[in-house]
Amino acid sequence: MPLVKPLDPDHDPETKVLAEFFNETLGFCPNSVLTMQHRPEISKAFINLNKAVMANKGRVDSALKRMIAWVSSNATGCRYCQAHAILAAERYGAEAEKLNNIWEYRTHVAFSEAERAALDFSLAASQVPNTMSPKIKQNLYKYWDEGEIVEILGVISLFGFLNRWNDTMGTTMEEDAIKSGKQYLEKYGWQKGKHA
Repeated sequence: MPLVKPLDPDHDPETKVLAEFFNETLGFCPNSVLTMQHRPEISKAFINLNKAVMANKGRVDSALKRMIAWVSSNATGCRYCQAHAILAAERYGAEAEKLNNIWEYRTHVAFSEAERAALDFSLAASQVPNTMSPKIKQNLYKYWDEGEIVEILGVISLFGFLNRWNDTMGTTMEEDAIKSGKQYLEKYGWQKGKHA
């Protein structure tokens, strides 16, 4: 059972309108947002931040942003966010070969050097303590400009919030997220855990 129960999707009309964004990304409004509605200022601010961070302003496309989110969530251990990120990556057209081999991104042929640099950055920036290094920075700048690096770090930071929120809250996982988690992540040891 979660720390705090999600509220009905109709609880806050403004959040409900903003949450339509998630119908595209996930196919449903996540329970995390429904829980945030206990303080609608948080749910509304979170949705607007999510929309800003996930907007495409350059070459960091929607599928890559969700793979960055997965690597970040995997580094922190949030199973709820791992499943959501892989589901969203699939919905945004990430190739099945990448989804099936996400944790082998460093060596698998499906990933480009630019993607590897972004995913290495995600892993380093998501760990505690942070393991960002001059080598990771240098490699990142080979493939991405400063605006794109800001976008990538925006995803990592957004999921830092979500990982803390959902792992602490024990947010109940939705069926579609469970299905994607089982399909792509179970072979890495993924389970629903506390999110059942």
